[in-house]
Amino acid sequence: MKSWNDFELILASQSPRRREILSRTGLSFRILPASDREVTEETAPERIVEALAAHKAREVFGKLRAERALACSSAEASPEACGTPLRPLFVIGADTIVVCDEQILGKPENPSNAAEMLRLLSGRAHEVMTGVCFIAEDAAAREGVEEGFSERIFHEVTAIRFRALSEEEIASYIATGEPMDKAGAYGIQGGAGIFVEDLQGDYDNVVGFPLKRILREAEALLADPEEKAAAPAETPAAPDREEGGDASFL
Repeated sequence: MKSWNDFELILASQSPRRREILSRTGLSFRILPASDREVTEETAPERIVEALAAHKAREVFGKLRAERALACSSAEASPEACGTPLRPLFVIGADTIVVCDEQILGKPENPSNAAEMLRLLSGRAHEVMTGVCFIAEDAAAREGVEEGFSERIFHEVTAIRFRALSEEEIASYIATGEPMDKAGAYGIQGGAGIFVEDLQGDYDNVVGFPLKRILREAEALLADPEEKAAAPAETPAAPDREEGGDASFL
């Protein structure tokens, strides 16, 4: 079975929170953000967030493979330039959205839009969805094979309930500037932590990077074919339950 250390690990995100969570593993990785201009025609929230994560991972993976191919070409196909000594790539893309009453909430466009979002969330339950895409390059691709990579795409959902918020609380929170760069117009690790009444699911997923699920999915992706065939079907685990918490939306 392959391990993370067999790859050059790339996080296709500039989020400091995702970087912090991945750093807990002790793995060495590089940050190479995608252009953040992703577009999707999907309409279901879970498909949207998976498509956005896949867009990020594919853009960065394609860019890195093109750079390696160019180096190989310009060096007249020398083994060193063609990447033979280099580890194959493993790129992780992720995207997070907030869903309430079938509405998808991204980052607010202005303070007025942030207030609208917080009023919608006030006293109600909503979901935080994070889509994740892995692209793992096969060893053969390192030697110049056109294809030679595997993808794995999935999403994680966390349920959250806010207590009722007053107009004064909403205005005061928006005045801090904290909501303006976060999906759903709030960050639980900051001033919005006191808004949360209940949280069911993965804490890290609310931050935008469900680490436990990511590690499980990566293990499954990197397993040898014989190991995959012998592995029993996984029974979905009951969601973790946490009261309150202090995570953050991206």
